[in-house]
Amino acid sequence: MPPNFYEQKQKRMKNWKSFIIAVMLLINIGCKKTTDAVENISPPISTDTVVADTQKPEALDTVAYNKLMQALANGDPSGKWPIKAPYPNKGAILPYHRIVAFYGNLYSKNMGILGQLPEDEMVEQLKTEAKKWEAADTTTPVKMALHYIAVTAQKSPGKGNKYRLRMPDKEIDKVLEMAKKIDAMVFLDIQVGQSTLKEELPQLDEYLKLPNVHLGIDPEFSMKTDTRPGKKVGTYNAEDINYAIKYLEGLVKLYKLPPKILVVHRFTKKMVTEYDDIKPLPDVQIVMHMDGWGGPAKKKGTYRQVIFPQPVQFTGFKIFYKNDTEMVNRDEVMQPEEILKLVPKPIYIQYQ
Repeated sequence: MPPNFYEQKQKRMKNWKSFIIAVMLLINIGCKKTTDAVENISPPISTDTVVADTQKPEALDTVAYNKLMQALANGDPSGKWPIKAPYPNKGAILPYHRIVAFYGNLYSKNMGILGQLPEDEMVEQLKTEAKKWEAADTTTPVKMALHYIAVTAQKSPGKGNKYRLRMPDKEIDKVLEMAKKIDAMVFLDIQVGQSTLKEELPQLDEYLKLPNVHLGIDPEFSMKTDTRPGKKVGTYNAEDINYAIKYLEGLVKLYKLPPKILVVHRFTKKMVTEYDDIKPLPDVQIVMHMDGWGGPAKKKGTYRQVIFPQPVQFTGFKIFYKNDTEMVNRDEVMQPEEILKLVPKPIYIQYQ
């Protein structure tokens, strides 16, 4: 082997390293020039938009949320309220706002204030009630809502022998248009008769997938036997209600919506069974709504006996313009100041 072999090998390695370093320097220079060129081109969208698109979703302020829930508990000494439930996802309405809703059906003047008055009068009265609630509880902003019975229970079997009537789309569209004018939420209410939530919910997909449309279900008219609606009070169990919850959750995830609200009407214990198996979710908030009528003592008694001892998540309270006055010889309905003394405080208020 030639004596200068190792010297030649070391020289070749040194030359090779120099070559690699030179190539890397050229690449870096090229990248820098490319970067400079890109920086000199005006972006197609604003910098603010880019930042907003790349930021992570804003985290829930759990301290503020817990404080609001504690306020709704209204000093409950029993410890039942506030209940433990999953924190909501971004965009949740409750408990940040109180909902004040008008309930009814456009085909009937007997089913509630929503179909009883001409639109302009109805809207003005709703605004008046909303202002009363904002004055009575200045810590909780009010969102107005129209709660429309989209599926009504019937005394006769009707099409499909289900003792229920689905409202045509054009009627639901009217309610959506009314709500749009006053920036109100919409609730579509279902009275299934002898049908089921599994049959009825898919019929309302086109509306429930809208961000401002929520759901109400009425156990009173959910008949588990051949008895027609109105003959006796119906019922839902946890399986029924959880089905509605999961259904709404599916829509929220599919269409990337803010959390939905599910209102469940109730004025007897048997109307809702297995309450402790009802599962609120981050994408679905549950309101157990006291739906009974009468004088203040009776209504508050129903709330204490039915709603208070069986906590699910949030509570509601219904006020009947006629049944709470004419039927019990009173001049006026219960006022916000009186209702706000209930334990827990209702966060959803409905006028019929």
